Amino acid sequence: MIGNPNESMPSNGVISPYGGTLVDLMVPEGQKEEIKASANKTLECSDRNACDVELLVIGGFSPERGFMMKADYEAVVQTNRTTSGYLFGLPVVIDTDREDLSIGDKVLLTYKGQSLAVLNIEEKWEPDKVLEAQGCYGTTSLEHPAVRMIATERKRFYLGGGLQGLELPKRVFPCKTPAQVRSELPSGEDVVAFQCRNPIHRAHYELFTRALHASNVSKNAVVLVHPTCGPTQSDDIPGAIRFQTYERLAEEVDNSRIKWAYLPYAMHMAGPREALQHMIIRRNYGCTHFIIGRDMAGCKSSLSGDDFYGPYDAQNFAKDFASELAMETVPSMNLVFTDEEGYVTAEHAETRGLHVKKLSGTQFRKMLRSGEEIPEWFAFKSVVEVLRNA
Repeated sequence: MIGNPNESMPSNGVISPYGGTLVDLMVPEGQKEEIKASANKTLECSDRNACDVELLVIGGFSPERGFMMKADYEAVVQTNRTTSGYLFGLPVVIDTDREDLSIGDKVLLTYKGQSLAVLNIEEKWEPDKVLEAQGCYGTTSLEHPAVRMIATERKRFYLGGGLQGLELPKRVFPCKTPAQVRSELPSGEDVVAFQCRNPIHRAHYELFTRALHASNVSKNAVVLVHPTCGPTQSDDIPGAIRFQTYERLAEEVDNSRIKWAYLPYAMHMAGPREALQHMIIRRNYGCTHFIIGRDMAGCKSSLSGDDFYGPYDAQNFAKDFASELAMETVPSMNLVFTDEEGYVTAEHAETRGLHVKKLSGTQFRKMLRSGEEIPEWFAFKSVVEVLRNA
């Protein structure tokens, strides 16, 4: 197995990156023009490609140093490990339909007028997307958003090879690098990661602040609120709008134990595999603990409404690998709001016979559209204001 918990804490008191070294593929400033000029082909990145390029360059996918070769791709699909034995939840690939791109080419990866990196093509192949779907997502149904993505959005060929970074994508939401986040974390303290892809409501806030008092978390721990702001499900609120809600909330909530940053990651809604992927990424950002919610990164069939994963599949899968990653999982509490005691666990409310208030996502969106007043126990006023303006 890769990863020794006893060797995970370096002298600066922040957990070491996965693999021991934080990857940095950015070319020194004085060499960028030369590297850029060495490219003999150009390839425009999709939004998803750009997120993966960024995370590779800044070390979010450490110890990976480029897009996966075929053997690593197949190993991750089949076993959630690379051929070197490192854990990895989902393969990191770049796709193309172009037949003129060949092994040995140096390809300038562009994105919306920027030159992100140069890819040295070492392998090119046609993937078996049916096997990829079954291995990574547990289904070949096009009702699963990631299966639909690899079948209809990703192109015919995958390219593997090392990257040389030139610049990071310019985004409306500034994404701190793992090195920048690490520099802001307290030495020798636990860091609890909270992943989300939607605006933060009161229940989320209660959840990640209460996680600081979990039995396996140190007394002076901090929580890193680290939402993904890349592509996600088509019916989710766009990243640029989500970003505004996080910014307003960060200004409103004065708590030195809450750190805020944004992750340029494209969601796959892969349930268990995605939970593992997020844990690896958060270790690279300096986190020691990871909150895993009920049905994390899950999704439903748009035809039957059935869930693709069980409510605790992601929690159980990630927990199996936590010790190898030198991390700990913090199961998400099932919190409900009650008239008598505010937010409590559902079990506590049931035992005490408390009156639980409920508001579904569908009802919330309907109230937003109609201009109805949103109860403050459900959502922060600042978040509601941003969503209404959008």
